[in-house]
This record gives sequence, C-alpha cells and structure tokens, in this order.
Amino acid sequence: MWVIRDVLTLAVVFLVLLFGVVMHVIVWIIEKISGSRPTKLISGYVRGGMKLAWLMTGAKATVIGTENIPTDRAALFVGNHRSLLDVILAGSLIPVPVGFIAKIELEKIPLLGFLMTDIDCLFLDRTDNRQALKVILRAIELMKEGHSMFVFPEGTRSKTEGEFLPFHAGSFKIATKPKAPIVPVTIVGMGDVLEDHFPKIKAARVVIEFGAPIETDSLSRDEQKELSERVRNLMMETYARNKELI
Repeated sequence: MWVIRDVLTLAVVFLVLLFGVVMHVIVWIIEKISGSRPTKLISGYVRGGMKLAWLMTGAKATVIGTENIPTDRAALFVGNHRSLLDVILAGSLIPVPVGFIAKIELEKIPLLGFLMTDIDCLFLDRTDNRQALKVILRAIELMKEGHSMFVFPEGTRSKTEGEFLPFHAGSFKIATKPKAPIVPVTIVGMGDVLEDHFPKIKAARVVIEFGAPIETDSLSRDEQKELSERVRNLMMETYARNKELI
C-alpha cells in the first residue's frame, strides 16, 4: 500500500512542477505587460500544490496557532528543520506570499528552480560567506518591500527527531533590520513521515504550531544578540509540550 502512495505522491509533485513551467511563462508574460509580478497568483498556485502534495502523503497534521500568522505586514517565519517535507507542510498553511531561504543546490533542480524563483525564494551557498551575506541582504530588502520570508536557522536538517541544532544568529537580521515580527514555527514528528525510513512515506501524525509573533522593533542591541537563543529555547519548549499530542 505504501508503495502505491509513494508513487502517487511523486506523480502529483511532478505534475505540479510540470504545470509550474506553464505558470512561470504566464507570470513572465504578465510581468512584461504590467511591469509588476503577479505574486498572489503564483504564490497561490504553489500553496495549492503544497496542499495537494501533503494530502497525498496521507500524514495527519494537528495545526495550532494559524491566527498568529500576520496577514497585514511582512514577517519572518523561523522553523526547526527535520524533513524535506517541512517546507511543504508549513508553506501549505501560510495564507500569504512567502519566500523560503534554501540551499543553493535546489536552484539547479529542473522545474523546481523556476517555481522557487517565482515566489522569491533565495538560494544560499553555505560554503561562501560573501554569497550568504548577499542573500541575507536581499532577504532584508524583500521584507522591507512587504514580502514575508521563511528561514530554517539551523542551516541543515537535524538527523535526530527532537534535537535542535544551533541557530545561526545571522538569520535573525532578516527580521531585526526591517524591524519585522518573528513567527516561530515548531514542527513535531516529521521524521516519522519520511526521514526515519526514507524513501518510504508513512502516514504518521505530526504537530505544527505557529507561535505568537515576537516583535523586534524595540529590541535593544543586547536583546538582538540573544534573539536566536531566545527563539530556539521557546521552540524547544513548544516541541516538548506538543510532543504529547502525537
């Protein structure tokens, strides 16, 4: 049974990406004619594709705190990272356009790179500090323009469920420079869906919580320095609490 589900899930993802090329062309045409990118159109398509892909996995998500998602201003979403599916679940639930900061290798994947670029994803080369700084600065610009961003400050996926890697403090400048709120996004149990038995997809239960926004506009310099650890500790507490819901 799981083989059929895996094949169907991959087929759906492929079709979403394939039709994404058509959407990419449509976006290009509209942008050329109007002079502005139809962000809501392409973001809506990608979000719908994520919803469909998550549905196909058969996994069940308990969703907490969607009322904490700002819809009237840009926010930096900060998530713990355990699975390839983290982006699909979180992205399917955020009702506003949001770009993800991702590893540079994803930009080179056929079809996927088009869609990610269209929704203002930024690609980070972890081996090149200068390039990484440019990505952070571009993310800050997008936030100032009113476009929300999503970052996994651990920088890579944790290999152990429940283990939080150190958060890179530089990621939080994306929020503190434009004085935007930070929304912690804590995901529990995602490893049981895929990573713990890759490539098999298991219809496991997970919990995702969008925490109350953390305002950054009045933080002192010392508070900004402690921000990454503060958010990490808060998310670890949320993880421990929500683990009981699975």
